[in-house]
Amino acid sequence: MANEKEKMEELREQLMPAVQSKYEEFRLLGYDHVTIEQIWECLVRKKWKKYDDERRLYERVNDILSLSIGEYMAFLTAESYREQRATKGDDLEELLNELL
Repeated sequence: MANEKEKMEELREQLMPAVQSKYEEFRLLGYDHVTIEQIWECLVRKKWKKYDDERRLYERVNDILSLSIGEYMAFLTAESYREQRATKGDDLEELLNELL
């Protein structure tokens, strides 16, 4: 597992210029709340669910450069719902514990 994490960190360093370019593109389009970290998370969780040695660097660069604002916003929305559901679940559990 640590080996996979190390590979992803190395990959992140290699791909950061392309991620930076995508960040700047989104900012030019008027999306001021975009972050490099969110773009990276979108790529890792949506496009590259697990590290794949077979995927070439140029294919990953293409994935980054072809990421649309729609895909990115859909990812953020899904993450927001996921976090909200997790938080509400905790609140409900606390409420039930208080009632019991």
